[in-house]
Amino acid sequence: MPDILILDQISKQFDQSKVINQLSFSVKGGEIFGLLGPNGAGKTTLVNIMTGLLNADQGTVTLFEKHAPGDNFARANIGLASQSLALYEDLTAAENLRFFGKMHALEKTALKTAVSQTLAVVGLEDRANQRVKEFSGGMKRRLNLAVAILHKPKLLILDEPTVGVDPQSRNAIMESIQTLSDQGHSIIYTTHYMEEVEKLCDRVAIIDKGQLVALDSVNGLLQTHGKNHRIRYSQNNKVITVDSDNPLQKIRELLNSEQQARISNLSVQSPTLEQVFLNLTGRELRD
Repeated sequence: MPDILILDQISKQFDQSKVINQLSFSVKGGEIFGLLGPNGAGKTTLVNIMTGLLNADQGTVTLFEKHAPGDNFARANIGLASQSLALYEDLTAAENLRFFGKMHALEKTALKTAVSQTLAVVGLEDRANQRVKEFSGGMKRRLNLAVAILHKPKLLILDEPTVGVDPQSRNAIMESIQTLSDQGHSIIYTTHYMEEVEKLCDRVAIIDKGQLVALDSVNGLLQTHGKNHRIRYSQNNKVITVDSDNPLQKIRELLNSEQQARISNLSVQSPTLEQVFLNLTGRELRD
C-alpha cells in the first residue's frame, strides 16, 4: 500500500528551543506505526503538526499522497484521540457521539448506525445512556477513542491513549485498536509504554529531543540495538545478575566453573525495548 503520511525534514522551535529537529519518516497504509519516546521528546508537537494544529517551521507534511495537514480532505479523513479528553461530561456517551458525528456531517440512519457500532468497538454499548461525568477514567479514555473513530477515518492518530487508566481499561483499549487495524485503519500510536508497542506496532520510531534515533520493526530494533541478554542465577544464597552479548558462552563458563554445583535457578532474559532505548539514548525512558 502507498504511504499514507510522509514527513520530510520537519523542524519546530518554541522560544529558541528546537522541539522537532529535521525529522523525516513515512507511515504505510494499513500499519500500526509506533512513536516511542519519553515525555518531552516532541511526540505531541509532532502530532499537532500532522493534524494541522501547528505549522512546522521547516519541512513538509504530505497526507494521503497529495494533501496538506488542515485541508478539508485531510481533516475529514483523520481521527485524533488526544491526551486531553474531548468530551462533554454532562452529556451521555451516545449524546457525545451524536454531537461529534454531526460535526462530521453524519445524519439520521448513518449517524445512528455509527454511534451503535462505535460504542460496541470500545465496549461501552451498555453505557450509552449514562452521563460521562459518572464514568471512570478508563471509560472516558475509551469514549475518547470512540469519538476519534466515529467517522471511520483513513488515518487514526492516538496520542497516549492509555495514560492514567487501569489495567482492565488498558486491555480494552488495546483490543479495540487491534480490531480497528484488522478493519484496515492506518494508526499512529504515540506512547512511552513499551509493552503496548511490542504488542501492537508493526514498526516503531524512537524519537528523543525531537530527533529520529531509530526506525524499524520491534524485532529489528531488538536485533540491531538490543545487544545484551540478562543472565540471572542464584549462588550461595545470593541472586546474581550478569549482562552479556554472548549468553551461551557466559552460561558455559558458569557451568564449567568450580562454583557450578552451587548455581541454581538460572534464567536468561532477552533484550527489551527499554534496553534498546537505553543503548540508543543513554537515559531512562520515563524521566
